[in-house]
Amino acid sequence: MTKDTDETAPLAPGERPTLRTIAEQTGYAVATVSRALANDPQIAKTTREKVSLAAKNLGYVPDRAARRLRTGRTQVVSLLLNTEHEFLGFTHEFLTGITDVLRGTGYSVTVVPDTVGKDRLDPVRTILRNNLADGILFTRTECFDPRVRLMMENGFPFVSHGRTEFTTPHPWVDFDNETFARKAVHRLVEKGRRRLSLILPEDRFTFTQHLRYGFMSAVRETGVEYEIVTDVTLDSATADIAEATKRRRYRPNPPDGYICVGEVTALVTLTALGDVGVTPGVEADVLAKRASPIFDNIRPRIETVFEDLRATGRAMAEMLLRRMAGEPPEALNVLFRPDTGFCGDSDH
Repeated sequence: MTKDTDETAPLAPGERPTLRTIAEQTGYAVATVSRALANDPQIAKTTREKVSLAAKNLGYVPDRAARRLRTGRTQVVSLLLNTEHEFLGFTHEFLTGITDVLRGTGYSVTVVPDTVGKDRLDPVRTILRNNLADGILFTRTECFDPRVRLMMENGFPFVSHGRTEFTTPHPWVDFDNETFARKAVHRLVEKGRRRLSLILPEDRFTFTQHLRYGFMSAVRETGVEYEIVTDVTLDSATADIAEATKRRRYRPNPPDGYICVGEVTALVTLTALGDVGVTPGVEADVLAKRASPIFDNIRPRIETVFEDLRATGRAMAEMLLRRMAGEPPEALNVLFRPDTGFCGDSDH
């Protein structure tokens, strides 16, 4: 006989419910309760439902330390994140996608700062050495990323936001920046622009190479003049980007088309052009990649291409769960492609 799980006895103040508490409330053995909470299919469905309801009524939270000792797993995913990103809503959208997928799996996510320019291996070494997570997600992937090499050598599950040049397959999720750059060039040429400007990320990042290739391919196809800004990068201080943009306007033959890889650069470019008396949509056009609705509320309107960072976070979390479950990396790749149209098209 088991007790009615709707009639759980109250706990003493400050008392934390345990597996034994649930066993006493339900009349099942502790081992049965443990297996039921783990959703063991060999335990009857009615038993699993009764145990789950009792656990919920009691406010039971699994003891992570005990589970870690028993299984060797931490039930933690680490996200290495550079919080200074080119998208204003990057952290929120990215994390929301990740947590949407992890909800109900027993996994939690911890955010570990990833400072570009410092030893990017240091946080990975710490996680591996101290067994702080079962898997890692990270952004700003480099062509020959040392973090990828280290984790592949250690057989540690991970998913990178961005591809690498390694021949050994590994899980990744990426946005097709090559196509974005190519489409952006062709669109600005369609609008009558004849000299295009692009600010790139640092050369070590893989998406820099994709952006450059798409941009250069398209300017050669169209015969348009171009310039890739060399005195600042996507990660330069906004004041430096603004100053470089304004400085270029005072020299002969300034650009009349600006391709912005992210929202921050686009806002800085719009401000800099306004400071020197240039009206977007008249003397020059700005086309940007965006991840939030920010440009819906900015005038004059500019054309944008949407990168869905929430979907990216979801895809990366789903892929990491599959990798941690033992799925081989060969099929664990997703490439998101730009929309076919442009948002905020001033011609319509």
